[in-house]
Amino acid sequence: MSYPDQVPDRRPPVVTVAAALLGLMALAAGVYAVTSLLALGGTIDRFRGAAAGTDADPGDVDGLVRLLRLGTVAAAVLTVLVALLLVGLAGGLLARRRAARVGVWAVCGLGLLAGGCALAVLVGQRVRPLRLGSGDQGVAALFTTLDDAYPSWWVPVNAGVSVAQALGYLAVAVLLALRPANSWFIGRRPVRPGYGPAPFTAAPYPSPGPALPSVPSWSGSGAAQGAVPAASRPDPDPGAGPAASGPDPGAGPTASGPDVVRRPAEEQP
Repeated sequence: MSYPDQVPDRRPPVVTVAAALLGLMALAAGVYAVTSLLALGGTIDRFRGAAAGTDADPGDVDGLVRLLRLGTVAAAVLTVLVALLLVGLAGGLLARRRAARVGVWAVCGLGLLAGGCALAVLVGQRVRPLRLGSGDQGVAALFTTLDDAYPSWWVPVNAGVSVAQALGYLAVAVLLALRPANSWFIGRRPVRPGYGPAPFTAAPYPSPGPALPSVPSWSGSGAAQGAVPAASRPDPDPGAGPAASGPDPGAGPTASGPDVVRRPAEEQP
């Protein structure tokens, strides 16, 4: 027999979908980090080749290359850490941990903010390039050259990742706020078998049946245990008459020895 306190509730599908979305976003973040590191070498080579035909200072070119490497590596490391965090939060959701649910909401808020800012910077950089003073025209030309050194697919991929990131965080936050997920996280947690008070079970009542006659029990000297007393024996047949307690008087004397015919005394010689 199973009890409701010992059987865990069934996980709602919305929680499973939210955890799956977090796992998918973590996988996409890992792929993005690896892709950005792989594309770094080609971007630097194209940037150096384009900067060699300008009047830019070689020191500025080297400084911008170092900045590019440092920024790309730092962004990749941060992306991997965020991916690991998403995997941990997804596992916490599947394990029915309330702290994981709160952490997912916090990460979703930060992710929406970061994704919106990254998309705004990317669009603003393409719409209105960086403009510096008259003394920094060489640096401004280097930044323009750097933008052109990225692969042709770099801008569309970054824009798509930013939009997908914002939508994914929004979907996860909404799924965890639905009623099934709320009831599953806030509801009564299951109790492990063997812990807690034992369940109450009522003793079964005997089924009613015909009353059995009581048999008196007695013990006495010279009487076999279990014999029926004379008072409870059935009466003999009243038409048979009283039972004889001795020999039949009409049957004559019964000889205990050989049959001998005795003569009277006067007939004996």
